[in-house]
Amino acid sequence: MTSRTLNGQTAYADRLLDLIGPKLELVEDELRRNFQSQILTIHEVGEHILGGGGKRLRPALLLLSSQMLRYDGYRDVIYAAVVEFIHTATLVHDDIIDEADVRRGRTSINYRWGNNLTVLVGDYLYTHSMNMALAEGNLDILRLLSNVTIRMIEGEILGLEQNGRADLSIDDYFDILNRKTAALFGACCRIPAYLADISESHASSLFNYGVNLGICFQLIDDLLDFTSSTEVLGKPALSDLKEGKVTLPLILALPRATPREREIIARIASLKSFDGVDPSEISAIVNKYDALEETREYARSYAQRARVSLDPFPASPAKEALDMALDFVLDRDR
Repeated sequence: MTSRTLNGQTAYADRLLDLIGPKLELVEDELRRNFQSQILTIHEVGEHILGGGGKRLRPALLLLSSQMLRYDGYRDVIYAAVVEFIHTATLVHDDIIDEADVRRGRTSINYRWGNNLTVLVGDYLYTHSMNMALAEGNLDILRLLSNVTIRMIEGEILGLEQNGRADLSIDDYFDILNRKTAALFGACCRIPAYLADISESHASSLFNYGVNLGICFQLIDDLLDFTSSTEVLGKPALSDLKEGKVTLPLILALPRATPREREIIARIASLKSFDGVDPSEISAIVNKYDALEETREYARSYAQRARVSLDPFPASPAKEALDMALDFVLDRDR
């Protein structure tokens, strides 16, 4: 990562702390408090999860949207913890599906405690998050979170149906992405609109901002799987393809590839193994057909759509931070 990018990421992190640092600390307190249980294993798993850190991007987006709407209560903190629990539940279940042994540079829960308990932990997180939202009593938000969670699970199912296939279309790819990733980003930004009671058109703009940012975020994730290192990313490079997931860089490269190149990619995706193939050969293919740069162009396009969605809102430090979040996502290295 260049010094310019590093400085930009540091500046954005400092800006976030200035704006929402105290509330982010309260979110951490809520996460830890809601992992307290008389069942020791739940507490231990919670400590393991929280100890792994994370970007807390979804809570940050919710809190920034809330501040932009001038909401000054505490309920945004609760809902920020709720969305982080939902997100964590998806990661826990993903690690089982992907048979991952590393998450955020640490031993994954399924690798340490086994799949049976990990499934239950994911279920616990989903159910507990809905219980927290129910306790707040806003049925509109609860309905939104329920619908988003259903869409996320549908995305997981669609992803499993397509797993191992090298003929995934761009439309199918974006359908899965919208469900699995973008919907929760949209909900994070939409929830504060219920707390501040703004117009439906402004609420829709917030949702669209979050959805487009979420798509941008996942596209950069796809890029990093090819360009980053295990040490930086916290998981092995090219792990998506090894898990049978054909992401946008490969979808873009495949029609341009030679029959031999297509056969190699299809075999790796189907067998979920690089046996007999150097991973650098796959990186060379996507670079040969400019698929990484084209993927980055897609990301920039969705970032611009998100930026336009902020237009209806008056200037404020929080709005500026939401705008900066787009550059943060585009420039990130992990």
